[in-house]
Amino acid sequence: MSTDADSATHDRRQQLQRELLRRARAGTARGTTTAGPATGAGTGTGRDDRTPRPGCVPPAECVPLSRAQRRMWLMERLGGTGDSYHVPFATRVRGPFDVAAFATALTSLVARHAILRTRYTEHDGEPCQEVLPIPRTVPVHVVDTDEAQAPELLRRETARPFDLAAGDCVRALVLRHGPQDHTLLLTFHHIAVDGASLETVAGELADLYTTATGGTPRQALAPAPQYADHARREHEALSGFEEELERWSELLADAEPPRLPRPAAPAPHTAERPAAVRTVPLAPTVPDALRTLGAQRQATLFAVSLTAAFAALHRLTGADDLVIGVAGTHRSGTAMRGLVGLCVNTLPVRVDLSGAPSFTQLLRRVSDALLEAQQYRHIPFDLVLERLGAGARGADGTALVRVTSDVLGEPTVLRLPGTSAHYVDLPSDGAKFNLSYGLDLADPARPRALVQYDAHALDDTAAETAVRDFAALLHAMAADPELTPDPLPAAGPQDASPGPSSPARDRHPAVAALCAHPMVADATVVRPEHGPAVAYAVLKDSAGPSGHELLGLLRRTLAPEAVPAAVTLLDAMPRTAAGPADHARLPGRPSTPDAPSGPRAQAVTEAFTAVLGHRPSPDEDFFALGGHSLKAVQLAERLRTDLGLPLTGLDVLQARTPRALTALLDERAARQSAAKAASRPAARSRHVRPGTVLVTGATGGVGAFVVRELAARGRPVLALARPESAHLIATDGVDVIEGDLTDLAGLRDAVAQADAVVHAACTFTRHEVDLAAMETMVDAWRRGPFVFVSSVDAYGHPATDRVAEESAPHEPVSPYGKAKLDCEAVLLRAAGTEGRGGASSVRSPIVWGAHDRLREQLRWGALGTLYQAAEHGRPIELPRPSTGGHAWYGAAWVHAAALARAVAECLDRPVHGVANACSGHVSWHDLAHDLTELLGTRADLRETDAVPRDLDHRWHYDSTRLARPLRPRRGEDRRTVLAEMITAPPPPRV
Repeated sequence: MSTDADSATHDRRQQLQRELLRRARAGTARGTTTAGPATGAGTGTGRDDRTPRPGCVPPAECVPLSRAQRRMWLMERLGGTGDSYHVPFATRVRGPFDVAAFATALTSLVARHAILRTRYTEHDGEPCQEVLPIPRTVPVHVVDTDEAQAPELLRRETARPFDLAAGDCVRALVLRHGPQDHTLLLTFHHIAVDGASLETVAGELADLYTTATGGTPRQALAPAPQYADHARREHEALSGFEEELERWSELLADAEPPRLPRPAAPAPHTAERPAAVRTVPLAPTVPDALRTLGAQRQATLFAVSLTAAFAALHRLTGADDLVIGVAGTHRSGTAMRGLVGLCVNTLPVRVDLSGAPSFTQLLRRVSDALLEAQQYRHIPFDLVLERLGAGARGADGTALVRVTSDVLGEPTVLRLPGTSAHYVDLPSDGAKFNLSYGLDLADPARPRALVQYDAHALDDTAAETAVRDFAALLHAMAADPELTPDPLPAAGPQDASPGPSSPARDRHPAVAALCAHPMVADATVVRPEHGPAVAYAVLKDSAGPSGHELLGLLRRTLAPEAVPAAVTLLDAMPRTAAGPADHARLPGRPSTPDAPSGPRAQAVTEAFTAVLGHRPSPDEDFFALGGHSLKAVQLAERLRTDLGLPLTGLDVLQARTPRALTALLDERAARQSAAKAASRPAARSRHVRPGTVLVTGATGGVGAFVVRELAARGRPVLALARPESAHLIATDGVDVIEGDLTDLAGLRDAVAQADAVVHAACTFTRHEVDLAAMETMVDAWRRGPFVFVSSVDAYGHPATDRVAEESAPHEPVSPYGKAKLDCEAVLLRAAGTEGRGGASSVRSPIVWGAHDRLREQLRWGALGTLYQAAEHGRPIELPRPSTGGHAWYGAAWVHAAALARAVAECLDRPVHGVANACSGHVSWHDLAHDLTELLGTRADLRETDAVPRDLDHRWHYDSTRLARPLRPRRGEDRRTVLAEMITAPPPPRV
């Protein structure tokens, strides 16, 4: 499908799309009526949230992110963070514990602090935050388990990913070990909380729980300050930071990241950063001795510990000019007291360790550097990095702050009235930095020296050396601060001597790195008098890495001057009689490679130019051109859209040059083509036939059934599918056109070729993309009917339990539901004009059918919590009928085949508006019973007076207009379709 080669044209088109999106939303807002508030009984947390309370952010407002939030958002978008930025808060509670009261307290806490119900979106290419309405209740999941199983359950819950676009930044799990023995786990995303926030959360939650159990709290809670106000203030102050940024630039001029000992084996090409920890116990007298030293020298315990960290890092690296990052805070003044939100900042502290200073001399240097850094703690660190540009990284791309230091105090615990509380440690599986030193005082009687490290950046031997040096230095400072730190140790692992199997002449750094790869049997490097070095490698297996993949590994692990121009693969290494590689018999050294050519190379060059404002040469470095994390995300999204190939911001950061990025895309294109060729049906010539129906999302759970139904009726189909899955459509009478919702020019062309349209594709989370796609398709639509597969989420939370077709929406309406309303408004306004036919918006509930996508949604989608509990035989808490004044709680559902018939019916007889498509409604109790029976498990079904957020559904949707095609056929009953979805093997999780 066509793409815009001209970046200016592309920018103008995107600007036009954004303007159309704003106009459509404005028109929809003016034309939408909202039903009044419910009159039935309800809890305080379920009231209509349209009127902002004092200190609360109006739900419709989109506020810029703070710079700290922006870093978190970027890390999520770049990928590979795992649970590094999840904040678990776990407490073992012994004594009487009321789960319902805890849920009430947690819901009240979320109501008080809007940051805990905030979603993160993009507006005009910039991230922003939008406060969601107060939920009726925050679900608290309860699992009965013994102590042996608890750590694994807690670890899995902590590692479960967050969807920041959906606004779920807090989760609650209660493990019940006995009637009066529970472990409470709250898991937050770091974008919503920091360490100081947990203290506020613990204190307020205890007071709110006291109130919920009928007790008297310690004090009445004052109105909570809101994080959005802090984000606004920071955003407004950004233009006034020029002088401070200039000072940071002076402080960090020419600074380089610490060169840590490299692991014996090169790091795998993965975004994961597995965390490991090493500890050494300290004498119980050490902390007090260090405090005394600090008091004598007008320094804090933190500064004393940081001094030991600098000395330990000096011994580990041999460097005199070192940078260690420490945590700063934006919290100051009474206005931020009790604020929940992310207010931390990274402060790079640079210290000169030359001249063999004593501990006291080094402490003075560290204290001075720390004091100056703290004077500018209000300057967001990412602004400093942007000002430094390429200088914020080492020559090999390593981040400036890769080592940090901290003092770990007594952890926060949740103390509920009438119970005892004990902290539960849940270490993260991911490392934020390559190496972190810590003085651990969590248990004052058992102090420890600690290092946490990225196991891909530092091996266990080096980490053990680091923590033992740190502990020894802390003991030495406590004993005699006038001593000079020990002499530097011997060369680290990166200076290892040649092994017996590798002659000394071959011990170029690239040889060592290549031979450490588990798939490489032999390697050598040729270093000519003129021109760059060239590496040669022999693989152990023909299925091993390509030469380009090995070259990428070298770029990631070696200094730039040690990276050869190419890696050439050989079947065997030619050797002389004496044993060394015979360079005379090696293939000729390739000449300097030509600039890459072809459409992907051109797209990469244009993307670099558009995002960075400079047309690069093939080997110019992304960071040297002013690149940073946000630009990496933007560049990756642009190339992913233009080329239809998988690419992440992390790929951009690792490839760095246009040549390397083009080679990566070429490899992925070749793999994609090979996968398609292996499963593609025989080629068919495509000519658009009269009556052709365009179906978007043709490989999705709904689209696939629609394509099948239309083909069975003899209707010619033009199926739009993403490039990587287009080869999966092999039905006779169906022609395939590759594309997706982001390729607006391709959408326009596809609609222009068809005589009718069924729009079943959806991004689910990128609502601006969905709306822009609908606007483009409607603009190109000039004949025949148009059917849009919408959702009952567009009704929001109706005031009555039975919902008539085309009822007005009632707040709160989810972002997904609002996007559907916006798309419907665009479609229905255009219907019947300029030759267009009739329009039908078919609102469906949960869709069930024998399709892998629908199976995935059953297991992990809206009903995922219920399904997982049934699958694992865990207790299932269901809302009791009559709770909140509602007689029934459950879900509406539709069989995918019935929905497809309803869509096909609308092509012949448009409803000229909105119609519902439901096969039936099932109570949560009946659905849980069905699932446990079909899964062969036994789960304890319990009725409660609390209504978990994911089970807060009580509406029946009338489906009169499409009753005939929705009439169930043989095998379309609820039990049969669930059995088809459950008994089939699940698709592989990737």
